[in-house]
Amino acid sequence: MASGPLPFGFRDAQRYYAFSRFLKERFGGKVRRIAVDGGFTCPNVDGTVTTGGCVYCDNRSFSPSRRAPRLGIRGQLERGIRIVQPRFGADRFLAYFQAATNTHAPLDKLKRLYDEALDHPQIVGLAIGTRPDSVPDEVLDLIAGYARERYVCLELGLQSIHDRSLDWMNRGHHYDVFLDAVARCAGRGFDVCAHVILGLPGESPADMLATADALAGLPLQAVKIHNLHVVRDTPLEAMVEHGEVHILERDEYVAILCDFLERLPGGMVIQRLQGDAPPDYLVAPQWCLDKPGLLRAVDDEMRRRDSWQGKYCQPTVASSTPVRRALPVVT
Repeated sequence: MASGPLPFGFRDAQRYYAFSRFLKERFGGKVRRIAVDGGFTCPNVDGTVTTGGCVYCDNRSFSPSRRAPRLGIRGQLERGIRIVQPRFGADRFLAYFQAATNTHAPLDKLKRLYDEALDHPQIVGLAIGTRPDSVPDEVLDLIAGYARERYVCLELGLQSIHDRSLDWMNRGHHYDVFLDAVARCAGRGFDVCAHVILGLPGESPADMLATADALAGLPLQAVKIHNLHVVRDTPLEAMVEHGEVHILERDEYVAILCDFLERLPGGMVIQRLQGDAPPDYLVAPQWCLDKPGLLRAVDDEMRRRDSWQGKYCQPTVASSTPVRRALPVVT
């Protein structure tokens, strides 16, 4: 295919809509996330839905707050800002409720924790990680109230549109629950980000791209894409040791990831391109530890293809994705 000009907003060095670019456009400068731990559990751990948790999950592996002494929300923010500010030169931050299911609690507890985070003078918004089966309307009403004055992003763990994959990972819900949650979030004034995993056992490339096509047709503003990776002391570790699960090599992942990006609308924010874990938690793949190398490989592959996010997004699908609303710069 002949080379042509990139769509507006894309650069040769980065042919997808990176979260860092979105934050700079939204806030007019550098903004970073600070992970905080509200002490939540999950409904597929505490018996509300099931027990045992997802087969790949150990919250300590992806949430810094679960690997540090517990402080209050204010203390966690102060500690995180001291670490992040000199490294990235940011002076404004999002409070990222990351560990476990951060809407799985009584409404008064949620309000108290969210209020405490937003009371910090350097916090300009919230990112709230949760599950689609844990967002009753009263919680969505609470979150929508914050979104009238602050930036708020609600992150919903989907992982896959294929129910057989959700059953395999002991997710405790099916795709229809995600669709219901997204429909009830629409129009409430906050962004919705879907989490997905590429490389799940039994999923072909066509299966993974079907997930991309489905996301493209939903009222979502962002996506986090993870490779299936293995952390210690999880059921997935035993499966890999017994040869039951294949973990993608980096070249395999880069290829399917670029295919995936090509199917997503160009205005959908890409908040993450890989999953990883600290070296003392990670079992496989070891290439997870080289995040800059992975990002360079993605950029190189997109240039090699002369491609970009949205290049093969189906018009009939993309047309159902709402245009991102215009937001004023927040200072």
